Amino acid sequence: MADPMPERSYRVLFLCTGNSARSIMAECALNRWGARRFEAFSAGSHPTGEVHPMALQLLRQFNHQTDVLRSKSWDEFAGPDALPLNFVFTVCDKAAGEVCPIWPGQPMTAHWGVEDPAAFIGPDEKKLRMFRDIYFQLERRIQIFISLPIASLDRLSLQHRLDEIGHMRVDREAVS
Repeated sequence: MADPMPERSYRVLFLCTGNSARSIMAECALNRWGARRFEAFSAGSHPTGEVHPMALQLLRQFNHQTDVLRSKSWDEFAGPDALPLNFVFTVCDKAAGEVCPIWPGQPMTAHWGVEDPAAFIGPDEKKLRMFRDIYFQLERRIQIFISLPIASLDRLSLQHRLDEIGHMRVDREAVS
């Protein structure tokens, strides 16, 4: 009996302004949940140059590999030698309003904005809870995304579904 055809692999880029927390957490979540079917990356329009320490702490608590994570510019994914992308998702309001580069591969795009946990002001305990809440919101959207029958949806239907995921309300209490 012949081996089944391998399932198609998709490259996904998560964007945020600073690439220090939300996009990094989304990259880790998709690489975990979508292993072998999806390859996730993250970048920022104005990267901070470092991953937020609380994002790293949380990701380590969830047993994600963090040693290769870094804050990087979206320019790494827009050049002529960049790998083609299948999907680009903005996860913060600022990046959604910016003029994005022309992405190789003409990827589908959607905005999946969530609050910025790095901007939260308060005690570390509450800040960590905010990071956790945002991680779970992104993770829930990613789980819905990877369950889509991508290969069998026409481009317009898929775009509609991607937009719906970005507009869905994910209450903190529902994911905590």
